[in-house]
Amino acid sequence: MATKKFKPTSPGIRQKEVLDFAEVTKDRPEKSLLKPLKKKAGRNFRGCITVRHHGGGHKRTLRVVDFKRDKEGIPAKVAGIEYDPNRSAYIALLHYHDGEKRYILAPLGLVPGEEVVSGERVDIKIGNALPLKNIPPGTTVHNIELIPGKGGQVVRSASGGAQLMAKEGNYAQLKLPSGEMRLIHLNCKATVGQLGNLDHGNIKIGKAGRSRWLGRRPKVRGVAMNPIDHPHGGGEARSTAGHQLTTPWGQPTKGYKTRKKRKKSDKMIVKRRKS
Repeated sequence: MATKKFKPTSPGIRQKEVLDFAEVTKDRPEKSLLKPLKKKAGRNFRGCITVRHHGGGHKRTLRVVDFKRDKEGIPAKVAGIEYDPNRSAYIALLHYHDGEKRYILAPLGLVPGEEVVSGERVDIKIGNALPLKNIPPGTTVHNIELIPGKGGQVVRSASGGAQLMAKEGNYAQLKLPSGEMRLIHLNCKATVGQLGNLDHGNIKIGKAGRSRWLGRRPKVRGVAMNPIDHPHGGGEARSTAGHQLTTPWGQPTKGYKTRKKRKKSDKMIVKRRKS
């Protein structure tokens, strides 16, 4: 897997760097696993903008991905690896022996023709899903459940992989890609292997138009505004005039903690990623 550069025939192409899609083997999605995806443009249910700088972009359809891996004991053959516009990781199309088709997140090294299976006691093989209690320490896993049976919630993006460090009592200790150490119940499922598309972080957009295709609208800096529009605005030159860095509505930013409520799951964190 690598990135592809272009001849500098224009200013946008000069900086552009895209994936070569060497892992992708299918160029058309499975129609039975597609759903319409309505755009929100950063608005809530009342139509008010709650997330700025979102809107536009290319039309997408949602691929229904199986994060639960609850079809146990039935082997499935990998029919192909596909690109998914809704996530950074690639997805793999599975053809189960009973005729059903499903998408899963594609781990690194999974190729068409291989068989994967989900279950209580299956082989420790890339693409297989099983509870953490049956996975040996030191194994790299992804698509990890936080609540048994709810489906994978963490380690789902490109090149992601968590390491199972140890087991103690009813909990397993995992090192997440961020560096955080967390306790997760042994009955929670995980999929063996590291996710593919390792070069996703090396993509260079190259031009403003490509950002618009992704639904990202332009952002104007506060120091470039007038004082009526932003606390950083005004002055004879670009300067915040000693003002604390804030949002347009005066909320402190750049490291200011705004979280008020502590979650129940915080007690499961052994070591935070920032400590």
